[in-house]
Amino acid sequence: MDFLSYFQLSLIEIYYVIFIVFIASIIRGFNGFGFSAICISGFSFILPAIEIVPIILALEVVISIFMVPYIWNKIDWRFVFKILLGIIIGSPIGLYLLKYLNPQTTHLSVCLLVIFFSILLMKGFSNQKINNNYGKFFTGIISGALNGLTTLGGMPVALFLLITSIQPAVIRGSLAALFFLTDIYAFVLSFFSGIVDMTTIYRVILLIIILPLGVFIGDKFFVKSKEETYRKVVFYFLIIISIIGVLRIISNF
Repeated sequence: MDFLSYFQLSLIEIYYVIFIVFIASIIRGFNGFGFSAICISGFSFILPAIEIVPIILALEVVISIFMVPYIWNKIDWRFVFKILLGIIIGSPIGLYLLKYLNPQTTHLSVCLLVIFFSILLMKGFSNQKINNNYGKFFTGIISGALNGLTTLGGMPVALFLLITSIQPAVIRGSLAALFFLTDIYAFVLSFFSGIVDMTTIYRVILLIIILPLGVFIGDKFFVKSKEETYRKVVFYFLIIISIIGVLRIISNF
């Protein structure tokens, strides 16, 4: 059997997905999030969504494990579990609303809101008053609902942490821990729903190899960066990803 047949990709496509994952893992190592957004945008040119999702979920779980040595002491577990509780409640709401709301329109609205709040935050806006149990729980519900509707569940959590002026190391660590838990849950669901096959496993094994290097490089950038630099990078990242999302949605109309 031809080696490439295991992956059902051409050699050029394999080099392409490795490059995308490498860039995404650097971003994840620096930000603590953004891996899925980069991979979805890059993979969508050569793979259908139903093949992309299980690959990304598996890689998200593995990359979180690789990040443990860099983030373990900075994880706010109380924050993580409060957000997670909200996500558990919000996810079924998002799936229910999926029957009645247009996902593309919702996706567009979320992207525009993220751009607006990112620009507002860059201008110095912050709000410590929402940094309480109710604020965290509500953010989790919004995150879960949006994840069910648009797969953009990470953005509200990132914005919440930025608005409340949490330290960058805690932001990065808490986001990585949160996504580790939610992606394990999502991958298990994907596995039992039958969308994970041997081709998915082969592709994941191929791409896992590049993750530690990307995380290492991303962490080096993070360690050398100042708090202001970190926030600016995250703001610009959120804006760029949102603009790409807007352009993709408009092109589909």
